[in-house]
Amino acid sequence: MTSRGRIQAAINHQEPDVLPIDFGGMRSTGIAAIAYARLKEYLGIRKGHLRVYDIFQQLAEPEEPILKRMGGDVIQLHRLAPSFGIPITEWKESKLQDGTPCLVPAGLNPVKMENGDLAIITGKIPVAVMPAGSYYYDQVHHGYADCETKEDIDRKPIAEISDTELEFLKKNAAEMFHKTDYAILGAFGGNILEAGQTAFGYEKFMFLLAAEPGLVHHYFEIITAAYLRDLKKYLDAVGDYIQVIQMGDDLGAQNGPLISTAMYRELIKPYHQVQFQFIRKHSSAAVFLHCCGGIRQLIPELIDAGVQILNPVQISAQGMDPASLKKEFGKNLVFWGGGANMQHTVPNGTVGQIKDETRRLIETFAPGGGYIFNQVHNIQANVPPEKIMAIYDTALNYRRSRT
Repeated sequence: MTSRGRIQAAINHQEPDVLPIDFGGMRSTGIAAIAYARLKEYLGIRKGHLRVYDIFQQLAEPEEPILKRMGGDVIQLHRLAPSFGIPITEWKESKLQDGTPCLVPAGLNPVKMENGDLAIITGKIPVAVMPAGSYYYDQVHHGYADCETKEDIDRKPIAEISDTELEFLKKNAAEMFHKTDYAILGAFGGNILEAGQTAFGYEKFMFLLAAEPGLVHHYFEIITAAYLRDLKKYLDAVGDYIQVIQMGDDLGAQNGPLISTAMYRELIKPYHQVQFQFIRKHSSAAVFLHCCGGIRQLIPELIDAGVQILNPVQISAQGMDPASLKKEFGKNLVFWGGGANMQHTVPNGTVGQIKDETRRLIETFAPGGGYIFNQVHNIQANVPPEKIMAIYDTALNYRRSRT
């Protein structure tokens, strides 16, 4: 099988020729740029350029030699400006926090504050800050924080996907489709709960969910209408090329869902459902939902809403036991992730322990199809290359053992 065919078979709940693997094909299946640089050095790969395409999380764009070495079957169709509205069409030289040379989007010009923090400033407003000594940016500006009424919300403009971006997407998608045999994951988003948390501020929005459901519905109706407007244009541009469309909404915490099942049904599900069903009606791309945390109670609702693929499968969260997830939901849901415990085993375990656990997880999720291998969420900056290779060599050895 080609990589594209392999991923498609897994999505169709067929067991493909070998284990499908994703290495960095999405913004939550990726690798921090510092860890990526060390991995390249460890593998003896000197050529190429380290590009930090995701400014927010400081993620590296996997290069072809690395992708091949790790067995990757998926590549990502990026939005034009995946972080803070900064386009990724032009690049300039920069350095990572440890001094490693890299390329960053040309429009990235952080300002160093008196306390050593780096701030991204838009229109004189700091929108994100990387604290001194940190590896990542924190969002610090919430555009709807001052909204108290429906009229306040109505006055906030919502940008429409531009013709420039649609041309960018269509050109890149066509090239990926015709010049490679990788599966193509289109990054869309469509966040509902997370959109509110980002717009109003986390604490305020969680309060509004309980105290002002009418206001919340009004906000969700407006952003969902905008999403559907953009989804139509997006699918018209790239629907013939992508196999997966990535949506997102973190609904869980370590100890369970952020909201009750009843609140999900009332406030979130209707807006998920209208988007997911629109995609399924107007595209052959599978609906991929990135949703962190202990969300077991919500999984039946997500399936009913139209989710076909779940990521990152946070196996260390409450209720997310791999074997029971596969048994209960494996016929209706594709698991994308769950292949290495990035909270406990990988940071704290030995290489041998990582290999053993990764093998057990693959043997749990892979039989019968409906599984794409990836670790749980991104590889962080402090993960050494020996441990990264323990994860991916185990997956590749599983491939060899099945052929």
